[in-house]
Amino acid sequence: MTIEITKPETEALIERPLRSGRFHDVDELIKKALGSLDEQQTPAQDASQGEPKSLFELFAPVRGLLTDDEIDRLFSRNRSTGRPVDFS
Repeated sequence: MTIEITKPETEALIERPLRSGRFHDVDELIKKALGSLDEQQTPAQDASQGEPKSLFELFAPVRGLLTDDEIDRLFSRNRSTGRPVDFS
């Protein structure tokens, strides 16, 4: 099967996890993406029956969307103390 990607932003979404080494090839990436669609449908169906029972269940639909490196880069903190301290 041949799939043509016509939008550069879609191509960039595909290339980013491949460059990071998270996936070895496009086939592996597509299998994971399609598998996660099936997994996301189940929590959504459970949510319609009632509220999530835990934070783990609440955030299940967004689990795995970012790599550890992306999380570290986006949510890193400034370790600076903010001002110099003079001990004299």
